[in-house]
Amino acid sequence: MTMSALAVIQAIPGTWPMEIHPEISVEIADHVAIVEIQRPPNNFFDAQLLTGLADIFEALDADQEVRAIVLAAAGKSFCAGMNHSREASGEETGPKQPSSVPKQALRLFKIGTPIVAAVQGSAVGGGAGLALAADFRVATPESRFWINFSRLGYHVGFGISYTLPRIVGTQKAAMIMYTGRRLDGVEAARIGIVDVLVAQDELRESAIALAREIAASAPLAVQSMRRTLRRGLADEFEAAMERELLEQVSHRQTADFAEGIRAMAERRTPEFIGR
Repeated sequence: MTMSALAVIQAIPGTWPMEIHPEISVEIADHVAIVEIQRPPNNFFDAQLLTGLADIFEALDADQEVRAIVLAAAGKSFCAGMNHSREASGEETGPKQPSSVPKQALRLFKIGTPIVAAVQGSAVGGGAGLALAADFRVATPESRFWINFSRLGYHVGFGISYTLPRIVGTQKAAMIMYTGRRLDGVEAARIGIVDVLVAQDELRESAIALAREIAASAPLAVQSMRRTLRRGLADEFEAAMERELLEQVSHRQTADFAEGIRAMAERRTPEFIGR
């Protein structure tokens, strides 16, 4: 059964009316909800898009018929991060601009339903954080994970300082965050970021297959085990994001941040000065 996000929302009792983000679609079948971001080709996010995602995820979380969620995206990239073009042009560089993103990221992390991210193309910056907030990641050798905050001149965000070390260990996480290096799908699978590595033309169906495998298990047992495994994690995730935001607000006032944003917009290597 395929339906628009609005139809899905109307089909779930006790949570409506509510508005649906026009760039997010939802399909439900066999106890699995496929939520697709539709901002191709790069699927840059902003607070409004994350709010729409969180609204839909919370609605699906309230539906006892939905036992697993696949988070996917249309276009060449899963999510190329936050659109920093306005910072590059000198707009909205104050400390208030990023403050609503952690709030929406926390809502996503608090979802009780298991989430499988289907990561095609690039997951960059906060887009990588979005993928890391899922329970599992399915990717291809052509997928790219780029936690590039250090190359932009500011502190890592989207709870990555918490999720990444938990997935790959502190040592590997530090190397990835400090260097800002790109990881292809093969390397990401080797160190544990990617749980299932498949051919590019099998990505979506493989993510759905994993979600259906989860959905075939007893839902009360899965939910209970997930609560056990993630007990207290939301509080730790929130604390990490609060720390990240404090550092980011400070860094956004620096010459290095301005240079990092300019260099990204101009597609060149940044020249940082430590101020």
